[in-house]
Amino acid sequence: MTGAPSLPPAAPTAHPAVDAAEAWERLRGIRSVAAAERAGLIVTADGGGDGDGRTRWRDGTPEADDLARRYLPLCLAGPHVTFAQLGQSLDGFIASRTGDADYVTGEEDRAHLHRLRALADAVVVGAGTAVADDPRLTVRACPGDDPVRVVLDPHGRVPLGHRLFTDGAAPTLWVVSADGDTDRARTAAAARRDGVDVLTLRDRAAFAPANLVRELADRGLGRVLVEGGGVTVSRFLHEGALHRLYLTVAPVLLGDGIPGLAFPGPDSMRDALRPPTRRVTLGEDTLFELDLGTPQAGHPVGHQYAGAGQARGEAQ
Repeated sequence: MTGAPSLPPAAPTAHPAVDAAEAWERLRGIRSVAAAERAGLIVTADGGGDGDGRTRWRDGTPEADDLARRYLPLCLAGPHVTFAQLGQSLDGFIASRTGDADYVTGEEDRAHLHRLRALADAVVVGAGTAVADDPRLTVRACPGDDPVRVVLDPHGRVPLGHRLFTDGAAPTLWVVSADGDTDRARTAAAARRDGVDVLTLRDRAAFAPANLVRELADRGLGRVLVEGGGVTVSRFLHEGALHRLYLTVAPVLLGDGIPGLAFPGPDSMRDALRPPTRRVTLGEDTLFELDLGTPQAGHPVGHQYAGAGQARGEAQ
């Protein structure tokens, strides 16, 4: 009697590839190499996701792998990391002479900026940026939680009618100086609003980046994005308070305008900062990611490059 024909072995169940949207959702929850591996990432031996092309998803699309290589280093940077983002023209300006910055860089860079916000506990802007742009500083171009919005305003000059104080979209921390010309009635009025908190520092010297980072860390805000403007980012860069700098350059020439990075530099080119750098294409723009130092547990701010010169001015 002839037996029943044997069946071919069952084909292995196909797992859907990790696309860009799924990759971003997984990346948002990664803070350790072990978590990266559990999420389906193959991480280089040094745990870095260091852009050498070997960090990828086990089953991922090219777009998903690009996101992993771009953001995994920041995800793994630890609970205390300070990073900054600027978008500028080829000749180094973040806005025209009239202050128009809509938009220096393209939509891909806007999505990148919003991803940085989603990976931060707090997003910091100076008063100049808050006054000129009336920004929202929320996460809208990608899924993610809104960071606490921190306004550095030693003179208390940001209008209370600006969206940071009125829209209720995310918590706002207004940082003012006790020895400045801040109107106490205005700060009291701001403090009574839902979602707005006022932090009064003893004097303008307390606005030094190292002190600000410590103040935010004491509030549980250890992952800090410094978003603008150029004076504020330059000051954090010079004073050794940045671990990473994301600088997006658009193929446009302005001739003059509001500069991005500006601080007194060294006399000799050999003494210029030359940090390890990665380059990524964002549409027509080019993103440069500068690794300025590795944060250490218990030390939110480093001083690896504090001799690069003093940024002009105080917090915007």
